[in-house]
Amino acid sequence: MRIQVDVNEALQDYVASISLREPDVLRDLRVKTSELPLSLMQISPEQGQFISLLVKAIGAKKALEVGVFTGYSLLATALALPEGGSVTALDISEEWTAIARDFAERAGVSDKVDLRIGDARASLDALLLEEGAAGSFDFVFIDADKENYWAYYEAALTLLRPGGLVVVDNVLWHGAVLDETKQDSETTALREFNAKVRDDKRVELSVLPFADGLTFALKR
Repeated sequence: MRIQVDVNEALQDYVASISLREPDVLRDLRVKTSELPLSLMQISPEQGQFISLLVKAIGAKKALEVGVFTGYSLLATALALPEGGSVTALDISEEWTAIARDFAERAGVSDKVDLRIGDARASLDALLLEEGAAGSFDFVFIDADKENYWAYYEAALTLLRPGGLVVVDNVLWHGAVLDETKQDSETTALREFNAKVRDDKRVELSVLPFADGLTFALKR
């Protein structure tokens, strides 16, 4: 028998009350981002804490993030990395990532952050050409334009070491992946991405209906 809890707002608040340990610098960044027009692009503090836990659990030292926005997940990752760890972060916006840079400075982790501005596909191509990059990353988080998810995922698998983990956000897309009347480019790209990862024998796979849907793919 499958039992599923209806996670309403009251229950979500309860979960936060018994589990959330949000550092002040992350809370300040979340509040600042909430004032922006595109604030819905920011992940939840619970999701940020989950990413931090994963980074620590797998002993990650070298991380990659595709899609930064104002940097909540980036900062959560950088704070979780050990001394000497690094996170390479790719985004196309100078405006939003300026906030990320500022908060990385405030948190004292700017030395762990390698922020690269430009088209993420081009940045990944350049990264793949760097000596020693392929097979050297421990953790990858993808949360960027949905049409290019498969390209980002393929690059991530090449960059990851065996046993490395890639986490992909928004794979349920507010439930739109089930609505056949939704045929926009983002939704159709996510449907195709989900089907391809389902059949990808290069990884161990789990998809959780947490936040807006998260795919966890562990490289074999």
